Amino acid sequence: MTNRYFLSLLTLLALSQPVLAEKADQDKPTNVEANQMAYDDVKQINTFTGNVVLTRGSLVMNAEKMVVVQDPAGYQYATLYAPKGGFATFRQKRDGGPDLWMEAQAADRIEYDGKTEVAKLFSRARIRLLEGKKITDEVEGDFISYDSKTEFYKVNNTASGESKPGAGRIRATIQPRLENRSK
Repeated sequence: MTNRYFLSLLTLLALSQPVLAEKADQDKPTNVEANQMAYDDVKQINTFTGNVVLTRGSLVMNAEKMVVVQDPAGYQYATLYAPKGGFATFRQKRDGGPDLWMEAQAADRIEYDGKTEVAKLFSRARIRLLEGKKITDEVEGDFISYDSKTEFYKVNNTASGESKPGAGRIRATIQPRLENRSK
């Protein structure tokens, strides 16, 4: 295996810092398990297939297939594909408290753009923020875009990323923040 291969795999690790990630995960090793891996050094494409599990610190990603592409500038773009009848998922501890978590899932795929730090979830998408096991906030729709730089969500009722009349509804549950109320 070439040094370039290992550098590409290491760059994949930098990609694995989605939404509100715990900063300590950046210093942890990344492990990927799958039934198969193919690496195209010329095209800079890593493809993992068959029960893919990526772990890095508190981050755990699951998919049937994960494709990681690196552009000439070194930015990484990952697509996690859901298994038939299942979901592509990730779960990660968030900064800001001892037991804060984020969970995300999509029935089709999750795309992460390492350059813009935007995660897109397609088809029956859901993001949940948790304190321990208690859900604090939850959004659902057929498409969710999340910009981790600005912490901005966009939820739509079609997987195309556009909302269309009659195509269904999005749902959001936002719990009150009691600690922010004045006494």
